[in-house]
Amino acid sequence: MSKKIFLIGAGRSASTLVKYLLEQSIELGWQLTIGDQDTEMVKTKVGSAKVNIIKFDVNNENQREKEVQDSDLVISMLPARFHPLVATTCLKHKKHLVTASYVSPEIKAMEEEAKKNGILLLNEIGLDPGLDHLSAMKEIDEIRNTGGKMLNFESFTGGLVAPESDNNPWHYKFTWNPRNVVLAGQGIVKFIQEGKLKYIPYHRLFRRTEIIEIQGYGRFEGYANRDSLKYLDVYNLRGIPTIYRGTLRRPGFSRAWDIFVKLGATDDSYIMEGSEDMTHRDFINSFLTYNPHDSVELKLMHYLHLDQDSPIIEKLEWLGIFENTKVGLKNATPAQILQHILEKKWTLESEDKDMIVMWHQFIYEKDGKKHRKTSSVVVIGDDSVNTAMAKTVGLPLGIATKLILTEKIKLSGVHIPITPEIYNPVLKELSRNGITFKHNLNPA
Repeated sequence: MSKKIFLIGAGRSASTLVKYLLEQSIELGWQLTIGDQDTEMVKTKVGSAKVNIIKFDVNNENQREKEVQDSDLVISMLPARFHPLVATTCLKHKKHLVTASYVSPEIKAMEEEAKKNGILLLNEIGLDPGLDHLSAMKEIDEIRNTGGKMLNFESFTGGLVAPESDNNPWHYKFTWNPRNVVLAGQGIVKFIQEGKLKYIPYHRLFRRTEIIEIQGYGRFEGYANRDSLKYLDVYNLRGIPTIYRGTLRRPGFSRAWDIFVKLGATDDSYIMEGSEDMTHRDFINSFLTYNPHDSVELKLMHYLHLDQDSPIIEKLEWLGIFENTKVGLKNATPAQILQHILEKKWTLESEDKDMIVMWHQFIYEKDGKKHRKTSSVVVIGDDSVNTAMAKTVGLPLGIATKLILTEKIKLSGVHIPITPEIYNPVLKELSRNGITFKHNLNPA
């Protein structure tokens, strides 16, 4: 009997997922329905393929009930806040659900009912979270199963611009939701280092970085990513002396970004009066002291102790933050204005390629000796539509969908991809699709 998949949302990061599902639908005789507010945009992704495209509103209860009931499995690419609504409907009609988002408390609370009904609610099967779980747990389990004791786990991921499209002094362009980039690091940042709990306040985060080198791609810098401690239980690493997760950028990015943090330009908690009439220059000047004789540039240099020939000044000038260009946003927060300015310069051009970089380090003790293993993957996009981000988010989702519908994954309840039943077959097929981790093992 033909299986029916209902994909909700087919935006920026769904291009590879849609392509994969279309290929599998032809091969396995599936029926694919895609629901989105923008059906014209979906048509550009599917071309002439045989697929049912509908205008879909997740808040329309009758429509949601009908489409979920008529499916065998639902994939939600909606913003995370809508997942509990979709999951509730999936449970009601006993349908599997797959998402790339973190498990929310609301979905976690559905564990017993999902198990009782034999339904799988699989979350965190995208890039980060997702590919990080798959790759890290495979290595951690292998170390444990061969008698090793974990001492250190570090993991970094970055969505960056590919070397061939890197043409600006920040060595960065938006490859994901720009708002998330502007607000990055504003949660609690905590980790463990050599048995000591460490906390980094937001105003110091971008000055506490470490350098990572990846063969063939050069140097990157990593800054800490929110709460690393939650992975102690997720990966069963209680008692490990060091656990640290972070985000990758090219060297120099964090020090320059710290200028916006210090100014207060990433604040999203209040509205700036008269923002629609502000220029970029007015915006920056609003955070600096009043001095009728000094320029905005000079005031910023004095305030933040920057030399006139600092590479940071070059980066700021390139962004156009000192220009008299009108912002044009009404009732905007500082973070929204900064995002608006950045999008003019950091948006991928049609032929630009993005790059995903993921790097893990495992230090462990075995047979009385310390070992250091690193594991890394670099994925380059094809263009600004078929991005590395879309590949690394979409392929794990699509592969997991196939494994569930072909009953290679037979789990029920609320899960993330940290068990061999999930990570082994998903990693195997990812490798066939060009996403393969490279490993290095040395004495620690």
